[in-house]
Amino acid sequence: MVPQGPASGSNYSKISYRPVQLSDLEALLQLHNDVFPTRCESESFQNAVIGHNAFSWVAVDHNRGDGKDDRVIGFVSAHMLPAKESEVADSLISGSSDPQQSVIFILMLGVTETYRKLGIATRLLHEVLKHASKTPICCAVYLHVASYNIPAIQLYKKLSFKCLRTLRDYYDTNGQHDDAYLFVYFPPHPQPELFISWNEALEFFPGGGGIG
Repeated sequence: MVPQGPASGSNYSKISYRPVQLSDLEALLQLHNDVFPTRCESESFQNAVIGHNAFSWVAVDHNRGDGKDDRVIGFVSAHMLPAKESEVADSLISGSSDPQQSVIFILMLGVTETYRKLGIATRLLHEVLKHASKTPICCAVYLHVASYNIPAIQLYKKLSFKCLRTLRDYYDTNGQHDDAYLFVYFPPHPQPELFISWNEALEFFPGGGGIG
């Protein structure tokens, strides 16, 4: 079945962005399994989206034109973790080895196929980068992207992500091995000298863990 896309001539201002809610999980799991080559089980997906130190945003279409409303059409899910435990620890600026310093790892970013090229993925990423810049202890945002995913690579470069290294044979999909690139973004901070506790940092994120 081809997913129902936006109605012809629909007003894209009707697409809104908000923190994920518990009631979104079933729709998000279906979206994930439609978009990504590997399927994810319900429990592991829930942990990834709303688990400890996870925070996620969704894009919702309120004007589909088919008699139905509020369809989840995209999402981004990320985790905040200690900088010294991350894959980018060796590239961080001086002072980021402080035990309170953190990084954000973008775990998943997906948009329903018929809603692509509308700027939805860009807007979802902006939500992550905006919160990173507002969190003084966050010194980097990073992610993995398949080497063949040229549109995604172009998007990350446009948003000032830099390729840190190549991860050989990182993805294994049904026996097919593909390289991945490790991309990193360093958020600007108006007050880099300001440090807050880990628990205080989590308060910057809606719902203190992703559930609005």
